[in-house]
Amino acid sequence: HGTLYGDGVFEGIRVYNGRIFECDAHLRRLFDSARSIRLTIPQTPAELKAAIEQTFKANGFTDCYIRLVVTRGVGDLGLDPRRCAKASVFIIATALQLYPREMYENGMSVITASVIRNHPNVLSPRIKSLNYLNNILAKLEANDAGVPEAIMLNQDGNVAECTADNIFIARAGRIYTPTTTDGILEGITRQVVIDLCGRLSIPCVEKSLQR
Repeated sequence: HGTLYGDGVFEGIRVYNGRIFECDAHLRRLFDSARSIRLTIPQTPAELKAAIEQTFKANGFTDCYIRLVVTRGVGDLGLDPRRCAKASVFIIATALQLYPREMYENGMSVITASVIRNHPNVLSPRIKSLNYLNNILAKLEANDAGVPEAIMLNQDGNVAECTADNIFIARAGRIYTPTTTDGILEGITRQVVIDLCGRLSIPCVEKSLQR
């Protein structure tokens, strides 16, 4: 059902120095996403955490990217989720690097995509689902423009997020980021950045941002 209809949820998780980054927060969001689409995950959070650790250790990684995926499971060509008896779970470990190191040091060019984020009444942005065609269409626009990333707006024309990232703006000693009501995924790393700003006494403002 995941392949046929995008019926499932996932988490993208980092492992640093053999430690799973914000594991509890990622698993909590995974279970929240699954609950929102009435998908029962056949493992407990503790069992999934152990499976993540087993996966990256079996691959010989201490620093890597984990993709934890839960689909509705094996069924048939019918759309009805009741035809899937049990959810399927799989975990991928890879040494993923999204961008070259020099981009982190020197920055990158971006575009604003004409493709907007899904309306919240179509699919809640809080659900990290397997339905990423919306983002892929924006990524294609970025590819056509010869840049690595695109900023996506929401249905009101406000800044939402990038194709696979939350967005922050640093200006005049302040950090700005769209609000959770602007059609964004409530990113785990996004919250870490907000928390770090608080610890370092850097003003961080959540507000609607125009292009």
